[in-house]
Amino acid sequence: MASIEKRGRTWRVRIMVGGQKVSASFPTKQQAAAWALQQQAEMRGERLPAKTVGDALERFATEVVPNRRGGRWEGIRLKSLGREPIARRSLAALTGADIAAWRDARLKEVSSATVAREMALIRAVLEKSRREWGWLRDKPMAEVAVPKSPPSRKRRITQVEIERVSLALGLTDLEARTAENRVGLAFLFALETAMRAGEILGLHWRDVHPKHVVLPRTKNGDRREVPLSPRAREILAALPRTDRPCFDLHAGSRDTLWRQAVKRAGIIDLHFHDSRAEAIWRLSKKLDVLELARVIGHRDLRSLMIYYQADADALADKL
Repeated sequence: MASIEKRGRTWRVRIMVGGQKVSASFPTKQQAAAWALQQQAEMRGERLPAKTVGDALERFATEVVPNRRGGRWEGIRLKSLGREPIARRSLAALTGADIAAWRDARLKEVSSATVAREMALIRAVLEKSRREWGWLRDKPMAEVAVPKSPPSRKRRITQVEIERVSLALGLTDLEARTAENRVGLAFLFALETAMRAGEILGLHWRDVHPKHVVLPRTKNGDRREVPLSPRAREILAALPRTDRPCFDLHAGSRDTLWRQAVKRAGIIDLHFHDSRAEAIWRLSKKLDVLELARVIGHRDLRSLMIYYQADADALADKL
């Protein structure tokens, strides 16, 4: 067990293992903690490998990420994290203070939601390092607070905005001659089905049935069947049947073409993903909460109650 306390301008650390006591002083608490961890391992006849945070990020990206949902985006995040100063930090010397300092600096650059996602990824990397690789013994993130994410977007989309962005994508009818057309069709399809962009772009013809589509593995790992409205079936019928995914779009090109179209249409603050919330609003007028949860793949019914808010007069009319 290690005891660390400040003595003047230095940090004094004492450890005892099997009745043997040793102590030392260091200019920083982080150095004292790292020394204590290493000494305890050596006194037990163990030794931690000299690995850095960057080594752990790289191994996680190579061995773990390819088997995870959202692996492509996690790989991008891990590569970005590998360029941060914290990546050069020794795993054995890593402390909660290091993580907190990185978090605070990162919050000045990106949103709290982004930092929260990155912290979740770092936690997964450190847990893998501790449990399976033997590179780490402590849990440096155990006491580090995760920034609160802002409330999820619930932006409504007007019919005028739908028409304007469709025109900007060259979509005057249900046609799929260009990639821009297919982005427009994907947007209209999202409004009908409440499917996520990744689910739409990953849809294959083998999973398309006359009145529904099958998503073999969704964001939460479940299989889901999504019913198709007559309009959704018309959109799919406009797409050429090939051996490629139905909409034949890469995520990067879809994002670029979408942002360019929104800008040309003169629409402020419209994200492709807003189509999911709009679709859920619309479906909530046709389905009860259990049916809606099944269609969109939500496990927590409480998260859907906002879509069922109605005033007393509206409820009285139903009675």
